[in-house]
Amino acid sequence: MSNETIKITLPDGTVKEFAQGSSAMDVAMSISEGLARNVLAAEVNGEVWDATRAITADASLKLLTWKDEDGRATFWHSSAHLMAEALQILYPGTKFGIGPSIEAGYYYDVDFGDQEFDAAHLEKIEQKMLELARQKNTYNRSEVSKADAIEYFTEKDDEYKLDLIDGLEDGSITFYQQGEFTDLCRGPHIPHTGFIKAIKLLNVAGAYWRGDENNKQLTRIYGITFPKQKELTAHMHMLEEAKKRDHRKLGKELELFTFSEKVGMGLPLWLPKGAKLRERLETFMRKAQVRAGYDPVVTPHIGHKNLYVTSGHYEKYGEDSFQGIKTPHEGEEFLLKPMNCPHHCEIFSSKPRSYKELPVRLAEFGTVYRYEQSGELHGLTRVRGFTQDDAHIFCMPEQVKEEFIKVIDLVLYVFESLGFEDFTAQISLRDPENKQKYIGTDEAWEKAESAIIEAAAEKELSTVTELGEAAFYGPKLDFMVKDALGRKWQLGTIQVDYNLPERFELEYTGSDNQKHRPVMIHRAPFGSLERFVAVLIEHCGGDFPLWLTPDQVAILPISEKYADYAQELYKVLESEDITGFVDHRDEKIGRKIRDAEVKKIPIMLIVGEKEQESRQVAVRRHGEGDVGSLSIDDFIRYFNDEKNKSLGAK
Repeated sequence: MSNETIKITLPDGTVKEFAQGSSAMDVAMSISEGLARNVLAAEVNGEVWDATRAITADASLKLLTWKDEDGRATFWHSSAHLMAEALQILYPGTKFGIGPSIEAGYYYDVDFGDQEFDAAHLEKIEQKMLELARQKNTYNRSEVSKADAIEYFTEKDDEYKLDLIDGLEDGSITFYQQGEFTDLCRGPHIPHTGFIKAIKLLNVAGAYWRGDENNKQLTRIYGITFPKQKELTAHMHMLEEAKKRDHRKLGKELELFTFSEKVGMGLPLWLPKGAKLRERLETFMRKAQVRAGYDPVVTPHIGHKNLYVTSGHYEKYGEDSFQGIKTPHEGEEFLLKPMNCPHHCEIFSSKPRSYKELPVRLAEFGTVYRYEQSGELHGLTRVRGFTQDDAHIFCMPEQVKEEFIKVIDLVLYVFESLGFEDFTAQISLRDPENKQKYIGTDEAWEKAESAIIEAAAEKELSTVTELGEAAFYGPKLDFMVKDALGRKWQLGTIQVDYNLPERFELEYTGSDNQKHRPVMIHRAPFGSLERFVAVLIEHCGGDFPLWLTPDQVAILPISEKYADYAQELYKVLESEDITGFVDHRDEKIGRKIRDAEVKKIPIMLIVGEKEQESRQVAVRRHGEGDVGSLSIDDFIRYFNDEKNKSLGAK
């Protein structure tokens, strides 16, 4: 090791000197042996490295443990390699595709050749993984020339790794080896396999190589690991709860939506109760938008191909769109609308605009269509046709930050009203190392990114910054919401765009009587109604806020003798905009109550002789029991108070 020293800057600003070639683990040991035992990886100058990798120059350093997202990702990626080693031993000749970490765990795509494999084998693989983990084999990184990498995987007859190597540059290729397993991998990895103490392989699926349906279908094995058994136990309990809350299961049980192969995969059909819930969400948002100064617009479900060529969407998303719609007119082609923003640009440019009328805020519940591969479709969270609560704000550059803050306020109002209390705002910026992925000038990008960063700071949002996550036309603020089970979802987005106004040559006349280019803000607090409803169902387990519930009350007559009073009550409540139904079935009242509980009806009104004579109702709350008897007028007041509480009204 060289006698030269390097300066390491820690997150708190402390600067320490170490011998050149020291590792993050050496730094951890110098602080505390206990800390070193928990270090999984390190962030060196903003890049995640192996904790054991030599640092040869001055650097900023952050030690990553299980508490850090990048630490967990490294742990899970290393677990994928451990699983691959177990598979190599148990199924000789197995070939490996890719094995990344994902949000919770990891997967590896493998080709078993002619060997039989199914989910019944997972427990055997888990046991082998635990056996290998106890060996505490180190993950060793080595730089390999392209020629040597090709030679190695040619000998192993692994066409998948050879395909990956083909796209890599010589000098950028690394191998990782632990135990008897060697893999092509960028890394990083945890120091050794002994950190992995608890293992569960979750399920098996099919996955086409490179996501291309024309390629061979591989076996994708999903798994998750933890440094402690109690954490795995807690996670498995959460998964069981997630199954109960699965929006596909509850959507069917609560009669909200369905799918039909005859209609087409990924095209949801909203049933009456689901349509009512969706309509209430739309009404809620429309009222909030009117108060915030938005004007409603409606645009067609299709647009001329040239519209999306102008916007840049065809170049970026053409392959993910449905095939063009040809007309009898030669050379004329339309597309199902993949985005609403180009249409709104044309509305803005439909007449001359003055600075006095800016900002112009155009809002639409616009349905868009994108082709998703069948294997990627998932209930309402990944569909081929969905409706965005889309709006576009056209404003002067000096208005951008103020308008952005107003949109943040709208998003926060939505979250408060629907019980989403735990969220982080992700500032998504472009990748400075790969600017060709984006359109627009550096100056426009710098202005847009600064506006977002300043607005988030003024609202004192809890933020994280992600490079490379911007839209191709501009940076954005994405709201990452945690649901009741602690799972993270992206709901709501705000984007600043200097580029579409340029591409569509949008103009307004300024106070100087000259033509100027407006700035465009894209925003969708729900994101899409389909995905938002799916997340909401799983967040509240189908127990929607009272204001949103499709059937707010169930009127339960004790017998048919009280059917007329029940029907009269129904009409009174209907006139007060309280929705529900009368259960006229010839069933005992206990059965009617149980069925209403299963359907998650918030309020049950039981009516019998006493209630009919006194013109009252016996009120019962879902999951809580009896509230007491109220007159009809008192119940209406009670209902409205409860509804306002459920809407977050102060």
